[in-house]
Amino acid sequence: MPVNLAYFLFFYVFIYMSNAVYGTFIPLYFQHVGFSQSQIGTLLSLGPLIAILAQPLWGTLSDRARTKNSILLLLIAGSGISMLLYPLSNQFVYLLIMICVFTFFQASIFAVSDAITLEELDKRKRGNYSHIRLGGTVGFAIMSILFGLVAQKRIDLMFFIYAAILAVCFLLVLRFPIIEGHQSKGRKMRIWVLLKNKTLMIYMGANFVLQITLGYYYAFFPLYFKELGGDNAWLGWSMVISSLSEVPFLLLSQRIFKHIKIPYILLGAGAAAALRWYLFSVIENPYWTLPVQALHGLIFIVLSVTMVTIINKEVPIELKASGQTFNGLLSLGIARIIGSISGGIASEAIGMRSVFFYNFIVALACVIVFSVVFWLQGIRGKTGMSAGS
Repeated sequence: MPVNLAYFLFFYVFIYMSNAVYGTFIPLYFQHVGFSQSQIGTLLSLGPLIAILAQPLWGTLSDRARTKNSILLLLIAGSGISMLLYPLSNQFVYLLIMICVFTFFQASIFAVSDAITLEELDKRKRGNYSHIRLGGTVGFAIMSILFGLVAQKRIDLMFFIYAAILAVCFLLVLRFPIIEGHQSKGRKMRIWVLLKNKTLMIYMGANFVLQITLGYYYAFFPLYFKELGGDNAWLGWSMVISSLSEVPFLLLSQRIFKHIKIPYILLGAGAAAALRWYLFSVIENPYWTLPVQALHGLIFIVLSVTMVTIINKEVPIELKASGQTFNGLLSLGIARIIGSISGGIASEAIGMRSVFFYNFIVALACVIVFSVVFWLQGIRGKTGMSAGS
């Protein structure tokens, strides 16, 4: 009997709840224990550096393991246990080590779970990944509100709450159908095969540049919001707005993919990013950032769902997990490192407001440059495909 897809839906609800707790509030925790902006930038950039090393490893192991499920369970368990070790010390070096350990496991959870979910949906010939991913949006929104209230008084509780959420995720994965690693027997393929797909590489290139600006946003928007005069509770609400803004795209993604070509979707996300960063650079009242957060639904979720869908369709079955983790390496690894380290240094030198303005310039340049690239691809008869074709 087929496993109920509700287990996948609830998994996304809870795994993105954990993301709301850690991703949103860890910069504020570091500030709470007394670190400077450059130190925070260094701490937040180290995670993506480890992700660069970990993503290819876990992707290869997932494709070559007897089941992808076993790798996902290992990643969840390692993340939860390491999170419980986080609050044992506030020393800078200790936290550097803990970020390395935690990120080694955590960085590939989303890519491997996406690979498992998409493969199960392909087997069934029914079900909609975007609708299942919508559970993540709802979970993120709910936890942003709840933990925003908790963080007002006890931000240090984030570690225990995160571990408890991952325990639920672990139990849900135990209910997933078995998804085998397709290289556990038969032919072996290396991830470098993906580099020969020029169209896919161009898509990844555009996504990579925009993810650099998002890397700065994730690392420093919480600090910027507080610098403008906002508090943790309102920060939580700002994340609710950004999260719920993803709902329209997730509900309509199949129609969008059928009628709009991938290059136009990516360029639209870039234009929305440019507008968002510009508005952040001129806003002085923290509460005016709240409506601007609605632009998030035209950026992050559009980039992530589009890339996940394209990779699932473009890569050979033997590289399903590796393809997703390779994209994670670029967007959650290298791009986040550039955004965190350079952003932290620049924030101390010229201020966070000015850095958001330069992010606007980067996003705008990305739109212009890749518009030309996509146009040249069209001239050569490579106009790209829609994800629904």
